[in-house]
Amino acid sequence: MGPPTAQFRIWKVAETKFTLTDWEDTAWRVWATDSVQDAERLSEFAGRLCYQSWNNPSGRSNSQYLRNIIGMQHFSVLEHAGFSLVLTGISRALTHEFVRHRHLSPSQLSQRFFNEEDAAVVVPPLYRDDPDALKILDEVYMVVMDAYRRLNKLGQAKLDGLADRRMRRKRAREAARAVLPNMIETHIVMSGNHRSWREFFEKRGSAHADSEIREAAVRIFVEVAQPMAPAIYQDFRVARQTLDNGESIDVLERFPLEDATE
Repeated sequence: MGPPTAQFRIWKVAETKFTLTDWEDTAWRVWATDSVQDAERLSEFAGRLCYQSWNNPSGRSNSQYLRNIIGMQHFSVLEHAGFSLVLTGISRALTHEFVRHRHLSPSQLSQRFFNEEDAAVVVPPLYRDDPDALKILDEVYMVVMDAYRRLNKLGQAKLDGLADRRMRRKRAREAARAVLPNMIETHIVMSGNHRSWREFFEKRGSAHADSEIREAAVRIFVEVAQPMAPAIYQDFRVARQTLDNGESIDVLERFPLEDATE
């Protein structure tokens, strides 16, 4: 029997709400928008405030307005709204790349506090259907987890003189985790504004991105970002790409919009 295999799951846990209720005696009292999505309404509001363009004589829709914003690369107005996710069933390899997106804010499972003796693994996409590779990963897992348990126990014994039991556990686990591989499952909460998520999708949805994080990027886009604010992501689409070796993968493509005009 091999190691427990983690299942990748996504939950949206928070998103920005548009709560403006005071319209009387304001410059925006004449403004109206056809969007019911909070992120889209807030982004349009911020853009119109920049230019004091509250009147809309051309009848431009919210989607058309944000298309113009995207075309002009006036991305700052997309920073006011965002969302938070919790991801489980992802590897430490993925999160090592995820946290490099500095404008996203992570909170990740701590291996210093959490006992990883029964940790699940995340198999790299390249090896999922390869019995020989899975056998090697199983062998590595058994050796590593045995070493982790022994080191954890040894660390506890070496620190027996510490009266603080919590400190003993933490120090033993922080030392023992040195042998844990990148395939160990982790959990993470990630928050960001829509401009930051757009950058994440453009970079990590590429065929040249790490396979696991590319799959995560596509799913976050499809399951959370696009349904939440389709006008903000109207220049992105999921595409099926066939590589030279015949492998088919889903990627995120960004395509040019019509010329923007002020």
